[in-house]
Amino acid sequence: MAFSLLKLLHILFAITAVGSNITYGVWQGLVVNSPEHEAFVLRGIKLLDDRVANPAYGLLLVTGLIMAFWHWSITTQWIVAAIVLYVVLIGVAVAFYSPALTEQARVLDRDGHDSAAYRAVSRRATVIGIGLFLPVLGILFMMVVKPAL
Repeated sequence: MAFSLLKLLHILFAITAVGSNITYGVWQGLVVNSPEHEAFVLRGIKLLDDRVANPAYGLLLVTGLIMAFWHWSITTQWIVAAIVLYVVLIGVAVAFYSPALTEQARVLDRDGHDSAAYRAVSRRATVIGIGLFLPVLGILFMMVVKPAL
């Protein structure tokens, strides 16, 4: 029973983290025709990223490691692969995506929506954000399929 509850929490954290991330593109798509709301949307995305998605990713790691030690082995190949992808995901998010969001909001406030500088930083944040879904999809694959590597 306790393991099932832990697994339920783990799945809820995954839904929260990935679901939050998926909304970023939706919000940015909605604001394309309403640039006057873009600063609000960027602050909202940053808030979701910092206060909802990222803590959920942290709790995913904690619950996942507990389950790995409890039910499997931390050296199981699909678990090792998922952990490697997780480290890549967090490293890219911390080093590139979060700063890109901060820079995007700063450049928007300084130079405006139509500036070349804003378009460049916005494109960079979008590319990084889309790229971050590759390790997320890899982790989801490992967790669901549990392939013998």
